[in-house]
Amino acid sequence: MGSLDLPDEPDESGRAEVARGGGAGRPRTPELPDPDERGRAYEAARAHVSAETAQEASPGQRPDETDRRSYWDEAPRFMEMRAEQAKCWPGGQRAAVDRSADPPGSYRSDGGFYLNPARHAETVRAIGRVREAEPGISADVQATERDNRYGGWLEGFGNRLKGEDRLKEKVAERLEGEPDKTPAEILRKVPDAIRYTFCLRPESYTQGYYAIKDQLESSGYEMYESRNSWNAAEYKGINTRWVAPEGQQFEVQVHTAESFHAKQFVTHDAYERIRNPLVSDEERAELKTFQREVCSHIQVPNDARDIPDFKKEGF
Repeated sequence: MGSLDLPDEPDESGRAEVARGGGAGRPRTPELPDPDERGRAYEAARAHVSAETAQEASPGQRPDETDRRSYWDEAPRFMEMRAEQAKCWPGGQRAAVDRSADPPGSYRSDGGFYLNPARHAETVRAIGRVREAEPGISADVQATERDNRYGGWLEGFGNRLKGEDRLKEKVAERLEGEPDKTPAEILRKVPDAIRYTFCLRPESYTQGYYAIKDQLESSGYEMYESRNSWNAAEYKGINTRWVAPEGQQFEVQVHTAESFHAKQFVTHDAYERIRNPLVSDEERAELKTFQREVCSHIQVPNDARDIPDFKKEGF
């Protein structure tokens, strides 16, 4: 699937609560799981999905509310629905961009955002500095995975860096509204230029979230935002945003195996289609209904809805 442009603004569910401190209301520590179990839950679940047959989960078949099937039972049906949707999508989402008059060394994205040669060269250098900051952050994130007492594991680590073309487009887009900014200033504040995903088991999700937070803070990073979407209808999980001591920002998403699979393999294409301005209102409504259907089967972890939103002033 390649590098994913993960949701910057997952569907909100009307949450107005904003906590000004992260430690209130933390749950007590339960009995710790076997560290060797790290990652087994996801692999076992994926194997379960692969073993499902089309007859057991046919497209369009809704489970009876009195005997509701689990997410993994329904996942084959969701994948078939996704495949059917893709057949209806046009091959090209945008008309080809005319770059014939652009000077050498310039950049123009498929969305039409433009960088002149000087700005493009600045952007390339700034992206290089993001790449230089990543290994140190990644080492600390991997240490957080190793030391996590609740069996949390990293998923999609190979996609931790947003693609260079997408970063250039973000810079070009931002410069249109803020021409006095430099590419370096813009990139330092792109929250998901570097991004990570942790998965946790539902029964220890809340404790694991706080453990990840504490471990990253102990490594010198500051969390400036945490957005809880476990109450949302079209996206499940928690997205957190962090800043390193030298100023580089990055994102950490916290999922379960179910919510990660749904976001990564089932609803991502629908999410991208919904963002496309050329998509009709009718199709957009259909895709949103599909996202809600998928998310309605995801198990909400114990006490996950009680984890407060947080946003530091000034960010």
